[in-house]
Amino acid sequence: MDSAPAMEVIVSEADLAARIEDLADRLAARLGKDPWTAVSILIGAMPFTTDLMKALARRGVMPMLDVIWLESYRDARESSGRVVVRADISRSVEGRGVVLIDDVFDTGRTLDFARSHLLAKGAREVITVALTQKPWAPRGADGVDFCAFDAPGRFLVGYGMDDKGQYRGLPFIGALD
Repeated sequence: MDSAPAMEVIVSEADLAARIEDLADRLAARLGKDPWTAVSILIGAMPFTTDLMKALARRGVMPMLDVIWLESYRDARESSGRVVVRADISRSVEGRGVVLIDDVFDTGRTLDFARSHLLAKGAREVITVALTQKPWAPRGADGVDFCAFDAPGRFLVGYGMDDKGQYRGLPFIGALD
């Protein structure tokens, strides 16, 4: 039987909840009452998306929800450098604002691909939101619009993030060494 790898808790369950509430305050102020569609990037962003949607609803902001399944990592710990659409959104975003939600902002390749893809489908604008961003991730105009916290330059698991399909269900974010 394989032993579990060493894991350090980076963000506790309670701290995650607090950071998402803070993010929802900032995001709700930007979104207002206009019609928005939240698009979650599968699979990793689902727990974050669920909690963020509930936090926004508590603030009276209720975007429609859709998903897009993009893949660039497969079971590797580094991006392949190529983004593939495994499943596209199911509702039109023509003329709507889109809140594009991801778990980790790393190279920026996935969010850039998804942003262009949604704008080509007629979105009036795309706002990017990430749970975490790595130290080397692009900043400024090429960065993510909203982020809950800066992550260390380590391999993260839990709260939707995985290592070859494992650890997504952890209620905290951990780092594997």
